[in-house]
Amino acid sequence: MPEHIFRAYDVRGVYGHDLSDEVAYLIGRAFGAYLGSRGRVLVTRDVRLSGPQLSKSLVDGLTESGVDVLLGGVATTPMCYFGVEHYKADGGVSVTASHNPPEWNGFKMILKGGETISAGAGMEEIKDMVLNRRFKTPDGRGSVEEVKLADSYVEFMKGRFGEMQGLKVAVDYSDGASVFVVPRIFSGLGVEVVGINDNPDGYFRGHPPEPNEETLKPLQRLVVEMGCDFGVGFDGDADRAVFIDDRGRLLEGDVTLAVFVKHWPKKGKVIYDVNSSTALREVAERHGFQPVEWRVGRAFILRKVREEAAVLGGEKSNHLYFGELNGLDDAVYAALVMARIIHESGRRLSEVVDEIPRYPTTPILTYGFPDELKFRAIDYIAERLGAMGYRISRLDGVKAYAEDGWVLVRASNTMPQVKMSVEAKTPERLEELKKLGEKLIEEARMGMKTGG
Repeated sequence: MPEHIFRAYDVRGVYGHDLSDEVAYLIGRAFGAYLGSRGRVLVTRDVRLSGPQLSKSLVDGLTESGVDVLLGGVATTPMCYFGVEHYKADGGVSVTASHNPPEWNGFKMILKGGETISAGAGMEEIKDMVLNRRFKTPDGRGSVEEVKLADSYVEFMKGRFGEMQGLKVAVDYSDGASVFVVPRIFSGLGVEVVGINDNPDGYFRGHPPEPNEETLKPLQRLVVEMGCDFGVGFDGDADRAVFIDDRGRLLEGDVTLAVFVKHWPKKGKVIYDVNSSTALREVAERHGFQPVEWRVGRAFILRKVREEAAVLGGEKSNHLYFGELNGLDDAVYAALVMARIIHESGRRLSEVVDEIPRYPTTPILTYGFPDELKFRAIDYIAERLGAMGYRISRLDGVKAYAEDGWVLVRASNTMPQVKMSVEAKTPERLEELKKLGEKLIEEARMGMKTGG
């Protein structure tokens, strides 16, 4: 069995190649044992063709481990988080590969409270049990019960938001699981929905289930052509939402979070990742919030939102977290929040976006770097930047602050790469800081090669 399917935040592979029904069964046995071979586990799946068979094998493993299974059917990953809380389950498994191509699938194992099995938080134990097939003998076999998760989720969402008559929203479902609930929720609140890529047949024919600048171009055009108030693109399992304003402009996750901050009724802390723009901190402070910069990644942001009792959290990658959802991220909830903001403020989203400062920034740049050397390279770069007089943060990789910008270099958790992001007040300064970062990455590479 290939070990590489056990990743930092889930188990993921290509069905029929490195992911099989047997693997699904063993994952079920292991997760059930991890939970103590008792209690209840909610199982949901996305729309992939391998989902029904993998779910069946997973359920066989779970019940054989002694846990009772609640079958939630096709659902978004945040619906699985919701269902674990709603049904007071002891855990959940979302059978999904998120934004990966259709031949992929995987297992996201969820604990009470919505935290997931991840590297350093249970993944090693799951991996060891699966690879060595070491399981405790349970007292008995668990039961299986179907639950109406979609109905419960739709009613919960409608109950959180008031009528929003007169709004028109364009939605790109990425042919994913969100198509089963979003139209029901929005129409129930009086919102007109114009949907595309709404055929959840598992092939993702419209475009790969990854909302980005390339795949969302049709949505950007649709928003403008149909005169929509905004657009939203979901990824395959709807744990990320990418927004389009009424002028057809795509918003990064930090810009979306800034929009939410400007209109959030309850003041408090806002958690954001180190990739986010300085503009987000400025907007938060201007509106009476306490901005807290933190590490990249759902596990870190979710935990920090809860530790700090923050009202909001977000990542540049378009994960958005809500204190009123016990800190959880939910793309459908985020879309409803955006709709409420536009409806209650009576303003165009583009007007709000234009009030947020925009600074020149690079995309996240990646550079190949051997796994065994990449963390030492970050240490070297931090020392060099510190010696140059920059204020240094080692919160996540190394981030060097200048008065007119910053450069962030991080080691990838999952790939033999280092990643760099740069922001500055002017394009000229952006280029200077980018060249500095690239120079230091190359210095580190050469130094490591020569044993430095």
